[in-house]
Amino acid sequence: MLFKTTVFAVCALLFASLINAAPVSSDGEATVVRYDVDNIGVDGYNTAYETSNGIAAQEQGEIKNLGSENEAISVKGQYQYIGPDGVTYSVSYIADENGFQPQGAHLPVAPQ
Repeated sequence: MLFKTTVFAVCALLFASLINAAPVSSDGEATVVRYDVDNIGVDGYNTAYETSNGIAAQEQGEIKNLGSENEAISVKGQYQYIGPDGVTYSVSYIADENGFQPQGAHLPVAPQ
């Protein structure tokens, strides 16, 4: 149960930081152009949004091993934004019993 709460908290903080990370500029006038939420109950959820300034994210989560002692939330998603340098940065991630695992061309890769 602690693991599920931790994964949920990490995902919530990630989305909150994306929403609040916009620099003070014309981005402050950006509008939401798409927002989809599908909470399918105990089977999981899907969510996605896009803003007029090029920020976009999508995520889906599901419970693995439902009803067992090894029950866990597995989350997969991606987000993108346009940096101050004009480059579009994309990150895909998995958050599950193995922790938060982001991947992106601009992120460092841990040695194997």
